Amino acid sequence: MGEERLRRHVRTLAAGIGERHVRRPHALHAAAAYIRGELESLGYAVAPQAYEAYGVRCENLEVTIPGSSRAGEIVLAGAHYDTVEGSPGADDNASGVAGLIEIARLLRDARPQRTVKLVAFVNEESPFFRSGAMGSAVYARAARRRGDDIRLMLSLEMLGCYREEPGSQAYPPLLRWFYPERGNFIAFVSNLRSRRALAAFTRAFRAASDFPAERLAAPALVPGISWSDQLSFWRAGYPALMVTDTAFYRYPHYHQATDTPERLRYPEMARVVQGLARALQALGAGS
Repeated sequence: MGEERLRRHVRTLAAGIGERHVRRPHALHAAAAYIRGELESLGYAVAPQAYEAYGVRCENLEVTIPGSSRAGEIVLAGAHYDTVEGSPGADDNASGVAGLIEIARLLRDARPQRTVKLVAFVNEESPFFRSGAMGSAVYARAARRRGDDIRLMLSLEMLGCYREEPGSQAYPPLLRWFYPERGNFIAFVSNLRSRRALAAFTRAFRAASDFPAERLAAPALVPGISWSDQLSFWRAGYPALMVTDTAFYRYPHYHQATDTPERLRYPEMARVVQGLARALQALGAGS
């Protein structure tokens, strides 16, 4: 079952390997090796993009599902595999990486018109966030130099927390009047320039899944809107959005030592990931 595969990936990354960042390079490299091995076991050729940060070799890991009639157009999904110091990072962001690997499994036999790329990014967290040394920033700059036509980038950022208690969902000021009070949905979030891509992806997800989904296009200054790898693609001029359980607006263990695998809700996570894969397949088909 999908939920058991997701659970295994999260446990391996968060419990088996633990916190993973440049100050624990052996763990960062172990996480990269695990992701590479899982993708290769699905039949993919993994292309590393290596660079050095703080004297440590760091890698983004990319797989490609070639397009046919519209191969020059790219739909990309990515998730960062590093953590902050002091946290095993089950939800942030082993859940996103687990989702990426499962999406790769679900799409391995796809024959899209557009090219689909799946990328595991390094170095999203501090001290790299908002810097040119973020893995996603390195990737997005290289894509822009190549002239890649990225039609949509999805940042998979925390996919595992779902809550049914009334009042379990918080929001930035004013937004609580417009969105649900229970944290039982997946959120799609973008800046204002990416709002058309956001609307198109939300439609595709809702057509593919009955899991509750909410969308928000807002200025990047709203707290949390830009807090992941989508920021790197915005800066490179690409449309991008974040797929998230809303992090600290719902999950009290964000960036804590208590962000552990048993706190996640794998049945809901599996439904979300299946919907994401189907939506990506629809967009890859040119929808």
